[in-house]
Amino acid sequence: MTDTGPDPRRGPGPFFFSRQRMLTIFLVIAGFLLLNFAAMYFLQPTFTFPRPPPAAARPQALQEARGEALWSEVDGQRVEAWLLPGDAAGAAPLMIYAHGNGELIDLWADEFAPLRAAGIHVLLVEYPGYGRSAGTPSESSVTAALVAAYDRVAADPRVDARRIVGHGRSLGGGAIAQLAARRPLAALVLESTFTSLRDVVRRYFIPHVLVRNRFDTRGVLAKFRGPVLLLHGQFDEVIPVAHAQVLKAASPAAELHVLPCGHNNCPPQWELVLSFLTANGVCRAHEEAKHENDIG
Repeated sequence: MTDTGPDPRRGPGPFFFSRQRMLTIFLVIAGFLLLNFAAMYFLQPTFTFPRPPPAAARPQALQEARGEALWSEVDGQRVEAWLLPGDAAGAAPLMIYAHGNGELIDLWADEFAPLRAAGIHVLLVEYPGYGRSAGTPSESSVTAALVAAYDRVAADPRVDARRIVGHGRSLGGGAIAQLAARRPLAALVLESTFTSLRDVVRRYFIPHVLVRNRFDTRGVLAKFRGPVLLLHGQFDEVIPVAHAQVLKAASPAAELHVLPCGHNNCPPQWELVLSFLTANGVCRAHEEAKHENDIG
């Protein structure tokens, strides 16, 4: 009672003081976040390993490049690799190349002529689920494909197993680093490569716990004792050049070259790569190889 009469009827108060409404709001937000996290987790392979369109396949490129197809078994599935022989007699150095996502080994068969002319064999390893290779791509299966291909060519008498080099571009840099963590490599060439996929997705506010494929390149370089060449575009918006600078800090002896290009438009740096390999005793001086080829 009040002096003026009965107490006025009280309503439920502002909605945010209602426990039931608070619970409803909480459940709606939690459900929204759960659905987003589930989408991030289950759709992640689609964004990490986008397959190129069927029109990108050029199986005839193998014959045009005078190469041979090698097949390995990964998790019970056949995975392809192309061996492109270099102009060399006897056991020669070998470069194992891992391409970026959305690419095929077919697209790279014509790109390594300068290395092959310098007497270096080239091995292009396809990813499971890409091109003619069976299986499903993941950090584990891609690494297994590289290891299987390595083991096969390391036993080939045409290859000097002490001079096998790993070269990867973009996602392939993370993949080839995982090979370096499992098999001896004479040197590493990493082009437009990230520190780890966790660092790449950080700007999209994806929690680390949801990242299914880590590809921890920085962790590998911190332990790798061989020479490392880092190539990165100054205007790379996909994987900013800061990643290369962090990789350089992880491997102080690494050689970093920042190029005036972006992520997908950097021209091949074969002269730089050959100079790096020559300086580190992986191959003979490419000027000498070029001179001999000119004479021949």
